[in-house]
Amino acid sequence: MSTSAYPTSSAQLRTYSPIVAGVIDVLRHGRFRKLFTAQVVALVGTGLLTVALGLLAYDLAGGRAGIVLGTALAIKMVAYVVVAPIVSALTERLPRRALLVSADAVRAAIALMLPFVTHTWQVYVLIALLQSASATFTPAFQSLIPSILEDERDYTRGLSLSRLAYDLESLLSPILAAALLTVIGYHLLFIGTALGFVASAALVVTTRLPRPAAPERSDPLPLRITQGARFMLRQPVLRGLLAMNLAVAAATSLVIVNTVVYVRDGLGGPNSAVALALGCYGFGSMAVALAAPRLLAVVTDRELMLTGCRILPVGLLLAAVIPLLVPVSGGLLLALTWVLLGAGTSMINTPSARLLRAHSDSATRTAVFTAQFSLSHACFLLTYPLAGGLGALAGLPIAAATLAVIATLAATTAVRVWPGSAPAGTEAVVSAGR
Repeated sequence: MSTSAYPTSSAQLRTYSPIVAGVIDVLRHGRFRKLFTAQVVALVGTGLLTVALGLLAYDLAGGRAGIVLGTALAIKMVAYVVVAPIVSALTERLPRRALLVSADAVRAAIALMLPFVTHTWQVYVLIALLQSASATFTPAFQSLIPSILEDERDYTRGLSLSRLAYDLESLLSPILAAALLTVIGYHLLFIGTALGFVASAALVVTTRLPRPAAPERSDPLPLRITQGARFMLRQPVLRGLLAMNLAVAAATSLVIVNTVVYVRDGLGGPNSAVALALGCYGFGSMAVALAAPRLLAVVTDRELMLTGCRILPVGLLLAAVIPLLVPVSGGLLLALTWVLLGAGTSMINTPSARLLRAHSDSATRTAVFTAQFSLSHACFLLTYPLAGGLGALAGLPIAAATLAVIATLAATTAVRVWPGSAPAGTEAVVSAGR
């Protein structure tokens, strides 16, 4: 077949898929292309780590592997909530390249140590260090992108591409890990994880990064740690975003914690159906991420995000009904509900960084992105135990209904604290207040 049958330019690509072409078009920016590639390879490494860690936990603890993984997940969330703002405050004057590369180096080194552990407490210590490095890397990385993609439309496309990367990683990394495990032992997956972090560091090293603005004055450490959170609480739009984070956590926790219970116990499906159900959630999220640039050209951030807030309680209430249905109709409703929940969470997650960018400046941006990273993960410390505990003790309908109530309260709060007259997007300009 002639190579002319394939799209060879942005214009030709638009003929095939205008939405995909519009999102991918942002990769023409060289610096963003390198950083996005760094994000992708690091995500692949993280995906391999997730699979390998589960197998390692089973080797160490056998039937108690779930407790090991649950504890590791709790350690991850605590690191994200506690470590991120502290490290951000301590490193605010450091060059971003040195900070990002150091975090990747720590993550790579720890990944190489994990195959040699012999006790569960060693897993906990290493995971705490690895996730602390991730809590250092991710907010600093995210806060750089607005300075690289200064055009609002390009930035929106960059956010959509980033959201797609996260969704594709959750779908493809298990498949890649499964393929690798047919020819290698699971311990070697940790090497793949380390290589992902090393490749990420190499791409960051070769990218010219903007320097963070020097703070006007040096506040005491406790004030610097809480600067981003205090800044967000002063802005009506960002207060609304904080409430929306809880709605997202409620929906996401039900999917992550209880999908296997819905499929295996509730519907009597096989393991492959668990993967399909998670794929439905990822499909809903990716569909919205692809459409976001065009949607945000015709509706405001507030309208799109509040639509997501309205969808999530509905999806959670539908999830409460699924266990009461026969397997065939229940399976169909599960697939549709998971697509709906994926779409709703993406309507909130994809534009959220636009709000952070619009309501911060170069002096406060890293602190604000760090606060969003930390506080959004703090919501999971509430919703993960609720999803798992209520699901096990009171049943899936009660768990889903409770999370629906939480999502409804969060959505109502977001509407009240983010008035329609508050500026959002490109029209919002704020000073670097303390």
